[in-house]
Amino acid sequence: MLVTVTYEPERDSGVDATVLGYLLHKHPGRVQTFSAPVGDIHVFYPEATAERCTVAVMVEVDPVALVRNKRFRGDAGALDHYVNDRPYVASSMLAVAIGSVFRTAMTGRSDSYPELAASSLPLRIDIPVVSTRGREDDLVRRVFEPCGWTVTEQRIPLDPAFPDWEDSRFSSVTLTGEVRLSDALRQLYVLLPVLDDAKHYWVGDDEIAKLERAGEGWLTRHPERDLITRRYLLHQRSLLPQAAEAVDGPGETPLRVHRAEAVLAALHDVSARRVVDMGCGPGALLSRLAKDRSFTRIVGVDVSARSLETAARVLRMDAASDAERERIELLHGSIVYRDDRLAGYDAMVLMEVVEHVDPSRLGALEDAVFAGAHPASVVVTTPNAEYNALYPDLAGGALRHDDHRFEWTRTQFRDWAEGVAERHGYAVKYRPVGVEDAALGAPTQLALFRREESA
Repeated sequence: MLVTVTYEPERDSGVDATVLGYLLHKHPGRVQTFSAPVGDIHVFYPEATAERCTVAVMVEVDPVALVRNKRFRGDAGALDHYVNDRPYVASSMLAVAIGSVFRTAMTGRSDSYPELAASSLPLRIDIPVVSTRGREDDLVRRVFEPCGWTVTEQRIPLDPAFPDWEDSRFSSVTLTGEVRLSDALRQLYVLLPVLDDAKHYWVGDDEIAKLERAGEGWLTRHPERDLITRRYLLHQRSLLPQAAEAVDGPGETPLRVHRAEAVLAALHDVSARRVVDMGCGPGALLSRLAKDRSFTRIVGVDVSARSLETAARVLRMDAASDAERERIELLHGSIVYRDDRLAGYDAMVLMEVVEHVDPSRLGALEDAVFAGAHPASVVVTTPNAEYNALYPDLAGGALRHDDHRFEWTRTQFRDWAEGVAERHGYAVKYRPVGVEDAALGAPTQLALFRREESA
């Protein structure tokens, strides 16, 4: 499978087109090959002149290895046979390859040419074969044109020898427009799997974070954002409410932002300086805490080693100074066991954590946090189950996430919080998070616990 990106600056601009290599962090004079689980990824430049520069990404897929490898999902049945279209069609495999070899370029960072990296460039993208599964009409235009592209799509016949046969579901596509290179790469990363409506790997809730990062700056304004979200997540209904938080509409502040801001406000209200983010996950809150220099000591704790590795990448701990490494620490641990390393902090945050704990283990959570660690303050956020009725893609009585063990109503949350506060010497106050509904309340509820001697 193949995709090419061509940069052809205006003749009187004075820009050498080969700066594309600097923007992509890949030298135009070299052929580079990278190994990946799906095969080999080749990056090369078919043309590299001062007037025009083209980079190509080609993925050599081994379809037999894909079928035999149990790590990969069925890909909507496409990998059930040794002979399939996967080596040729732009799909999630090509998207992953783009994300792998152009990771820095996708962030928009270029030390050599920062102004060009931040500017819209005249680009042409050629994708020889794309697949448009499903019954969505004119899908290629619907997803790419709102991003600023002019789309040329040519349907590929089933067999050129039989022109009377109907066309296949495959097309060759050319995109032309003036778009930031980082945006173009991130759009390909998201929209190639959307067109194919399949992925070669299992889709979990970490896909929401990928969609949020890759869609930043363009997806929230996209008129087909709901369709893109559904197809990117392979129509998994359990993931859609979370995705709605991450990809809200124009002019709306995502619930995840409301939630993080509410937690930060609570921490500032209690003058916390040394903070533990319990159940930190891949680092969504940690990254915000790290940017706020009023927090002098930050500890992220999670039971998942994989999440901690992701958090370390998000925080760029590999490039952090010694002082920053002293300030921020990531620990492997569980919220249901006492941990002496977590004692004596100003505040502990449980942001969307408690609902992931089995009800039978809530007593252990209470003991570990409120009796064992016994911080001066505790901030707890959790979904408001009553608000679920306002999510159109959530069936009645369903939970927002398939790993949630329960979701509390406002009364149930207060009953739990009041009991905890009374048993451990805390005072507790409640705050709504997100846009409130007059009858059903806010989508997220927050409890701020303060030890009574600290209140």
